[in-house]
Amino acid sequence: MLAILELALLSVAALASPGTTNTDLSGNLLVNSDVAQEPLAGSPVAFYNPVDKGGSMFDNTGNGLGEPLNVIISGFSSPKVIASGIDGLLNYARAIGFSEECLDIHLGSPFSANLGDGNSWVNQTIELRQDYGSSELGTCLETLIGGNHFRVYIQNGPWADSGALFLAVSKEEDVETGHDIVPDGYNIGRDQLVAHAVGAKSFDDITYYTVAQNITGLMPAGSAGVNHGIAVDGIVTLLTVSVTE
Repeated sequence: MLAILELALLSVAALASPGTTNTDLSGNLLVNSDVAQEPLAGSPVAFYNPVDKGGSMFDNTGNGLGEPLNVIISGFSSPKVIASGIDGLLNYARAIGFSEECLDIHLGSPFSANLGDGNSWVNQTIELRQDYGSSELGTCLETLIGGNHFRVYIQNGPWADSGALFLAVSKEEDVETGHDIVPDGYNIGRDQLVAHAVGAKSFDDITYYTVAQNITGLMPAGSAGVNHGIAVDGIVTLLTVSVTE
């Protein structure tokens, strides 16, 4: 009986204790690594902070600069999105307005990222482009006139296997400008992708429900070390996706 009473008191105390996840005055999540990124062994986690184990929140463009990993699809998301290979990710991407590159042709070298998971620097898994309403040919239009696009990296190494997808999102100019990033293109690209993703979206008889939360403290604001010298605001948006069929 005494043991049961002690357990009850401990439970009440735990419920009464304030959480360690805090937000700033704008509602952005302030990262606390003890809560958000250090679960018990074998427990699911939204993501691990790449910087904690030698990684970076910027990919490597090959010129000594980087582009921000400014969107994360949470490890708490449905396995149909984060654990179903390229097909699962691609179906979700099509639901939110992105698809494979035009005629599967990729121009330029792939970028790499180090997510602090023990895999060191790994090339992007895939690059997807805005499809302008057509999952089959719309990305050819994006290639010509520009638009939004993102590169995908998976945090699945032995040091930090969250399964989370880190996205480097940006809006780019048209083909005549060599697809340079538009002014403020990293922040704009992130915000446009999130706006298209939140809520209920469907493709191929699968409906996805996405919620978004802004995170501060993962990456620095400013233009130091950022490709094209374009400043970032330091905000990373975390997407959690559930699925109904």
